[in-house]
Amino acid sequence: MSRPAAPARPRLLLPAVLTVVGVAVLCGLGAWQWQRMGEKRAFISRLETQAQGPAAPLPPAGEWPRLDLAALDLTRSAARGSYLDGIASVRTTIAAGPPGSRQLSGFGRWVFQGFRLEDGATILINRGFVPEDRFATVAPASGPATVTGFLRAPEERGSFTPADLPGKREFYTRDPAAIAAALGIGTVAPFYLEAERQGDGLTPPAGVDARELIARIPDNHLQYALTWWGLALTLIGVFGAYARQARAKPAQTE
Repeated sequence: MSRPAAPARPRLLLPAVLTVVGVAVLCGLGAWQWQRMGEKRAFISRLETQAQGPAAPLPPAGEWPRLDLAALDLTRSAARGSYLDGIASVRTTIAAGPPGSRQLSGFGRWVFQGFRLEDGATILINRGFVPEDRFATVAPASGPATVTGFLRAPEERGSFTPADLPGKREFYTRDPAAIAAALGIGTVAPFYLEAERQGDGLTPPAGVDARELIARIPDNHLQYALTWWGLALTLIGVFGAYARQARAKPAQTE
């Protein structure tokens, strides 16, 4: 009576090993997403705190080579100086905001312009978004000004990012060094200042509202973690069903 049950063990050994490995991998992925969720929420909380704080002076030019740009991202700052002539643009697409938000959206460009600080150093300012059909009406800002906004690190180029057109002062990434070279400015800060929104947000170039900017940062890690853990439970259930079926077959053939 015991001999017919023996074949069940070889049939279950490999599936059992694969199930254990698969469950371990899926649980590990879920745990990693859970950890990333904590990191992302801490990051968002830091950005909210920095963006809502009083406008701090820009880092001195002597410190620029040693700055941790990631740590400075979205720090609210104020710059005093004068605009330089000429503008460049970075093509982009802005998604429509939630109900009740007042912002320009659709295809358009970020408007970048050089800004000479009172100490003689130069930065780039992203003056805001302009819809494509209104870009031709935007003129360079001029004269002395105080600009309040958010420090931003350079935007990284992706594998599918189109090539920039520096001759036309058109770009696809917010890269201060490349934009400054096209404007003939020379050396600029390794960051740029993103002007905060003024007025109704519907007059181009429209600066950013930090709250809307932060709200668009994806935070799907909990969903991903639950998905991986759900797949691990599913795999366990599939193996359990297979094991029951494998053990039942010898009894049926007795």
